[in-house]
Amino acid sequence: MTDIQFRKDFIWGVATSAYQIEGAVSADERGLSIWDTFCRVPGAIADGSNGDVACDHYHRFEEDLDLVAQLGVPAYRFSIAWPRIQPNGKGPYNAKGFDFYDRLIDSLLKRNITPFLTLYHWDLPQTLQDLGGWVNRDVAYYFADYAAAIAQRFGDRVSFIATHNEPWIVATLGYDRGIFAPGFKDRKQAAHASHHLLLSHGLAVHAMRASANNLQCGIVLNQAPVHPRTNSAEDLGSMKYEDDTFVRWYMDPLFKGEYPAETLHHLGDDAPLVMPGDFDTITTPLDFLGINYYSRIVAGNGEPPEQKMGALGYTDMGWEVYPEGLTELALRLKRDYSNLPPLFITENGAAFPDVVDGDHVHDIKRTEYLQLHIRAVADAIAAGVDIRGYFVWSFLDNFEWAFGYTKRFGIVHVDYSTQKRLLKDSAKWYRDFIASQRG
Repeated sequence: MTDIQFRKDFIWGVATSAYQIEGAVSADERGLSIWDTFCRVPGAIADGSNGDVACDHYHRFEEDLDLVAQLGVPAYRFSIAWPRIQPNGKGPYNAKGFDFYDRLIDSLLKRNITPFLTLYHWDLPQTLQDLGGWVNRDVAYYFADYAAAIAQRFGDRVSFIATHNEPWIVATLGYDRGIFAPGFKDRKQAAHASHHLLLSHGLAVHAMRASANNLQCGIVLNQAPVHPRTNSAEDLGSMKYEDDTFVRWYMDPLFKGEYPAETLHHLGDDAPLVMPGDFDTITTPLDFLGINYYSRIVAGNGEPPEQKMGALGYTDMGWEVYPEGLTELALRLKRDYSNLPPLFITENGAAFPDVVDGDHVHDIKRTEYLQLHIRAVADAIAAGVDIRGYFVWSFLDNFEWAFGYTKRFGIVHVDYSTQKRLLKDSAKWYRDFIASQRG
């Protein structure tokens, strides 16, 4: 990696999310979230676990931020737990919740670490879900009120705020496939939820900019290039459908003010209700776009696959290691969306079954994964894509949603029984690489 040199102002970071690491779900008047509820559904979580304690970051954040500083990582991406700030998702705010994030942000700044704040990483207040959740258009407006409150409180110290993390996950896995909270299987609900998530994003950007004039506002999407398994007409059709529903369903409304026509036709009566002015709100210009990338999508059922797959192996999630897909994706977005703002790679990383050897975790595969994908970012920049930063997912091993604690993405190992943190070799490599980049 010594042949790669990024700009000196390129932002290196690590990423986390509230429900996955904070724990303390009943502390200091925090409200109930949909994930607190979903984790109690028998069979919903692979190991029957929940986020009640997780990494206990709520009580151990000073120790965790010391590790971030020790690694020399200049930026930290985290999410606010909406029910910790506003227990019912509307109405009164919780002073103790604000105080926690005040302490967190101030501690970051004290260590010269730039905070990257995400408003929503899937932990909707349960009281709003009881009103219909994201299927209810009113929730988009409650979200904007919450966003304004966050900007008013923290806008003097936080410059980068993303509205949503991966709305595709919320709508598709939560409302269509039923494998994430709130656990529904209803295509129409999913389509409406996706539209209201995008609407809430636009409303929130307006609300935040009215509250603090120095903010860099954006949204974070999970994205991937889509390839056909074979060149058959059926698989090419599958490729088009996957790309339309995974990439274009969110990119086109944000940057073109429309949904893909073929997807709307496919949805028929299940298509979302778009009110006059919605796209004007959704297309509000952004300061940045966050991209979460893990692997490509191979669409279709052809056997055997004509495309060679798995040459670099697979992660513990069963995802193909495919770094060139990150370069391909970045170039495609630049080509297809002329008004694309600067990009941040807001998540990239890999789960592997780590083995602790004394005080060491020799995670060679994770280190190689990061190296390959950072090189892919460099390739995209060299080809003309404006990428401003890169964040490793994840800083800590954590509660991995429906997989519970069975998958480890962290560059820092967490012993959940003792809460002991241990730097993996990947963390030490990332530390040294950042140091070499910063001179």
